[in-house]
Amino acid sequence: MPTISMFYGILIRMFFYDMEKHKMPYVHAEYQGQVAVYSITDGTVLAGELPVKKHKLVVAWIEIHQEDLIADWQLAVNGKKPFPIRGLDQ
Repeated sequence: MPTISMFYGILIRMFFYDMEKHKMPYVHAEYQGQVAVYSITDGTVLAGELPVKKHKLVVAWIEIHQEDLIADWQLAVNGKKPFPIRGLDQ
């Protein structure tokens, strides 16, 4: 599962070939051992949780980079490596 972005201690990752569990484009966000799965289309939490402040950062990042995330999702589900996406602190 490649890390596609890092910002404020949050790692954003995307699995290859993974559409079965959530049936929609999504990313994993990890912060200090806590993991949450976020829908790329609307930023809703599909599983897990992050601290409130980190959650808000991830939702904002998804909104800003939605087009890039959809493009990366298409690469990942076809077994190709997604491109890195700029973090909020860059």
